[in-house]
Amino acid sequence: MLDSSQCPTNLSTLYWTSLSWQIFNGLTNPALVLPILFILITLPWAIKSIRHKRRWSAGATGLLLIYLLALSPQAIAVGNQVLVQNLPHDDGTSADAIVVLGRGAELRQDRVNVAAQLWKAQRAPLIFASGMGDGEEIAQRLQEQSIPQRAIDEESCSRTTGENALFTASKLYPRHVRRIILVTDPPHMLRSALTFQGQGFDVISHPNPFPKQLSEKKRGFLVFREYLGLVSYKLQGRFDAKNTPSAYHA
Repeated sequence: MLDSSQCPTNLSTLYWTSLSWQIFNGLTNPALVLPILFILITLPWAIKSIRHKRRWSAGATGLLLIYLLALSPQAIAVGNQVLVQNLPHDDGTSADAIVVLGRGAELRQDRVNVAAQLWKAQRAPLIFASGMGDGEEIAQRLQEQSIPQRAIDEESCSRTTGENALFTASKLYPRHVRRIILVTDPPHMLRSALTFQGQGFDVISHPNPFPKQLSEKKRGFLVFREYLGLVSYKLQGRFDAKNTPSAYHA
């Protein structure tokens, strides 16, 4: 496994993780956003020099309505549906490995259960867990579900989806793993599948639903973040096919 004490440190990754959470916290705080929108609605009428007062005010009112709608569970559900509607269904074919992406403690156990079920159904001979703070824990929980240690591997360095794909490839390519069953939550699946395909994997998508106890705010954050992530990864070329790095064959 990749030694976690030797994991590479990427300051831009840490910055993006922190920034995306701060942006979401700000946008989902009505006490912060509503006063700003109300000021935008009333400001044109308070400043004589502003032209097209009705247009300005109507536009700000529209933003207010959109904002209130976006905070609703229905909007979160629609946003999630848009992300998953074009994903191919898992057709039940076998693969070289089951790859489980970590997304934190709240989502961990459900995907452990899904991976164990796939392995016991003989969909693949290996389960590979990826994610800092998740890889080792997922591997341990899989063993608690009677999955033999020889059928489990992990890496605990990756902090992002891009690193999930890169570090997984560095471990599995030398073992001739090409076709994988990818396990993660529904909104994360599209970006994950595209990123892993960019690293040369043939991906079977197997999304597992959010656990019932996950809060609406956390669901909203994960959906919101995926839209930012898709745009960012596309602009960075993260979905483009990569030449297999020579390090994979070391």
